[in-house]
Amino acid sequence: MKTSENPLLHELKGLLREDQVSVNETVLEHHSKDESYHPESLPDIVVFPENTEEVSTIIKIADRTHTPVIPFGLGTSLEGHVIPYNKGITIDFSQMNKVVEIREKDFLVKVQPGVTRSQLNKELKKYGLFFSVDPGADATLGGMAATNASGTTSVKYGVMEDQIRDLEVVLPNGETIHTGNLAQKSSSGYNLNSLYTGSEGTLGCITELTLKVYGIPENIVAARASFPTVNDAVEAVVSILQAGISIARVELVDEPSIRQANLFSDTEYKEKATLFLEFHGNEPGLNHDVAFTEEIVADHHCEEVFFEKDNAARNKLWEARHNLAYAYVHGNPGKKIMVTDVCVPISELAGAIRHGRETIDELGVEAGIVGHVGDGNYHALLMIDTKNIEEVKKANLFNEAIVEYALKCGGTCTGEHGVGIGKMKYLQKEHGKALDVMETLKAALDPKGIMNPNKLVSGKRGSI
Repeated sequence: MKTSENPLLHELKGLLREDQVSVNETVLEHHSKDESYHPESLPDIVVFPENTEEVSTIIKIADRTHTPVIPFGLGTSLEGHVIPYNKGITIDFSQMNKVVEIREKDFLVKVQPGVTRSQLNKELKKYGLFFSVDPGADATLGGMAATNASGTTSVKYGVMEDQIRDLEVVLPNGETIHTGNLAQKSSSGYNLNSLYTGSEGTLGCITELTLKVYGIPENIVAARASFPTVNDAVEAVVSILQAGISIARVELVDEPSIRQANLFSDTEYKEKATLFLEFHGNEPGLNHDVAFTEEIVADHHCEEVFFEKDNAARNKLWEARHNLAYAYVHGNPGKKIMVTDVCVPISELAGAIRHGRETIDELGVEAGIVGHVGDGNYHALLMIDTKNIEEVKKANLFNEAIVEYALKCGGTCTGEHGVGIGKMKYLQKEHGKALDVMETLKAALDPKGIMNPNKLVSGKRGSI
């Protein structure tokens, strides 16, 4: 594509450096997909801004020319959030990757959106602090805010929304706002932090985040407990939570997934339904929690439990859990992974997971079940050949079945992955008339429909 053939490209190159604007085929292809099974689509142009002012300039051009804008972090999303089906400009935030300020006495940090979770924790460690949200993938913090990510530690520390004090957002007309402040609480005006957290780039681009951080725990103990059935494991979790034990992580890994983990991560864990647990605190408190947990899991037919205080063993445990999706992909060459994501009330979790496994067996698909069971969120990892119509059909039937079950018992179609394009069809049933309010907000804030069009909500009131 020549500059003279594309006025938009010519204008962007006139305002940014040559290396900040790309129509290179490889670059376009990289930004045509995420880690989901959804079909790819190339953007027209990819830009790499370095500050908020450049983002504002790009969006003002897009606003004037009615060009779609798609924010892009690392492409680790799982529901097609960053795939540019309407073409347009993809804004890659990888060059906006600075930790701007660490306010250790306020337990706050300011970062640009391209900073990754591991990058931030490396900086925070010098101050005896850490950032809690741990979705598994080393995602960017801007992307994590855009999807309201959570992960393994949400049972103790909360999800992404709970960590956000302020966001700097460039609106669809190129203006810049702040959604909050540095105070621990506020009753001033509408809660714009919550509005933009989880908005998936449909209302603007996040260009800076002020986040809550925590002191690194004095002691950490991990555990692995095996049970004869998934139901026993889930009921044990409910009892642990009812006992008031301050657990930091509690993850379910079913028998097929333990088998994949052993093959991929070179572990020798017992191939049974297993809980991975972690406790944070001081030594006396941890000793009490560990002993109490051991009693509770025994009451739920636990077959064996191992406690890990050694840092290397603990890291190996969580690496095996975090790498499960890759373990399935590695074990099924030529297939794509479909990761489902529903969340239900804790009291309904055992039934939801049992229903999920029964549906897997009825459809005859290959899948494992894992979950952040401390907050009622579980995933099925399905391996499908996207060229096999029958396999794709079965995967979609499974996804619909577990979403229907979740909604019937007061749950949600997505606990943490977000809507993107993959979950849009369930929003009417989940939200009813509230979806009309969301559509109205989208139309009011993005009247030309340029921000990540046709994602999250349909954009029928303001679509380009």
